[in-house]
Amino acid sequence: MEILGLVPARAGSERVKNKNIRLLGNQPLIAYTISCALKSKLLTKVVVSTDSVEIAEIAKDFGAEVPFLRPAEISTSYSTELEFHHHALSALEKQCNFIPDLIVNLYPTCPFRKSSSIDRAIALLLENHEFDSLRSVTPCTEHPYKMWIKENKEIKPFVQSSDYEKHTLSYQMLPKVYIQNACIYISRYQTIMEKGSTLGDKILGFEMDQKEALDINNELDFKLASSLLVDMTSEMYF
Repeated sequence: MEILGLVPARAGSERVKNKNIRLLGNQPLIAYTISCALKSKLLTKVVVSTDSVEIAEIAKDFGAEVPFLRPAEISTSYSTELEFHHHALSALEKQCNFIPDLIVNLYPTCPFRKSSSIDRAIALLLENHEFDSLRSVTPCTEHPYKMWIKENKEIKPFVQSSDYEKHTLSYQMLPKVYIQNACIYISRYQTIMEKGSTLGDKILGFEMDQKEALDINNELDFKLASSLLVDMTSEMYF
């Protein structure tokens, strides 16, 4: 079975400049994801999809393959997962004669992801044939029943309910909800190429803890990650 580790890393980060190659500790951010993927026992190929020559060279220095560059038109902030998945699969088939059974999407903004988690997620999807894809999730710290939208001066519940008192209940009395993180998304090849989706019809959940699933999107996240990196290194987390 061929299982592709696909690391998407476009150059045009808007909230944090050059985020994917910015140093965290003594390494570029993307290096943590590449290292994690290369240590996986189940991934058979690790490829970085990028539109940047600089990112491509850094990725290759840390052991990833970069057999193509992503076109600019699918490397914008509005480009979709499906677009860069389609491009990567088409390019790999044409240039490398490589067609994976599973595509494991690994965003480089999650530096604390463990290779063992990648392998457990892959094994979980392989054991559950009826699912089209897998998404990693973490429990929500902010519950949707506590969220509101504002219309002029009035606020209204984000989650519509006939009983407003539901929005006053304690968290323990509300249904447990999860939010997808950016750690591990797995799609079957047929889901992408035949159903035209990275999700498909039936999605398997893979729960992770918040520390491992930390996603770096802004300066505060970088500061938190830098602090956690010191603790995790001392704990031999990696």
